Amino acid sequence: MNCDAVQTLIAAYADGEIDVLRGHRIRRHLRACPRCASTHQELLALRAGIRAEVPYFAAPSALRERVLATLDRERPSGRIRPRVAAGRWQWMAIGAVAGCAVTVLAWIVGGAALDWRTNQDLAVEAVTTHVRATLGNHQVQVASSDRHTVKPWLSARLDYSPPVRDLAHEGFPLVGGRIDYLDRRPVATLVYRYRDHMIDVFVSPSTVHAPPSAVRTVRGFNVVHARGSGMDWLAVSDVNTETLSSFVAQLAREE
Repeated sequence: MNCDAVQTLIAAYADGEIDVLRGHRIRRHLRACPRCASTHQELLALRAGIRAEVPYFAAPSALRERVLATLDRERPSGRIRPRVAAGRWQWMAIGAVAGCAVTVLAWIVGGAALDWRTNQDLAVEAVTTHVRATLGNHQVQVASSDRHTVKPWLSARLDYSPPVRDLAHEGFPLVGGRIDYLDRRPVATLVYRYRDHMIDVFVSPSTVHAPPSAVRTVRGFNVVHARGSGMDWLAVSDVNTETLSSFVAQLAREE
């Protein structure tokens, strides 16, 4: 099973909706493919985050009473009427309308909750990506402190050209860069050093979606977000939040 086939099935696999045979083939592929395995782990983390943090809203008890009252009004009284087929179609129509209403409501509420959760889980995904790159010792694909080397290398591999700035004079020398994946898209990742700490900065074009929280801590790592120069800047490091926030603000500042 190749990557394209796995990518179309991996969400269903993460939810336990794949049959045994295909599940076995997907597991074999994940053991040999770091990219697909990473996608699988991110889906599992997203599912766990949704279950743990997305608010659950119980339907009010009055809703049940209104539904039962509606059914009582629509239920035929007395003996069964002659036109059974017509009555059956009437009930089917009522059920279809009710089902559509519930589906639309679930779509609206679920869509809003997932949009909120997606923005928040971007921080979790960024930390997971940072840790994976650090432990796998592939934090840098183009090693250079010269932004005129790093920027063309990234631009040639992406459909946008990220700003690259060297803040060595501020104590944040540029180490290099790499292409990584965030929110299922390839993104420019700039790597900086601050004293003995490494900082990953994910740079991507700004979107219309609500940004994640400006500052968040995930698994002991600080995640700081800023917008500027038409880009979203998401930095991950164990550097303290005040220092990291000041650094990201300088990166995002319009030139």
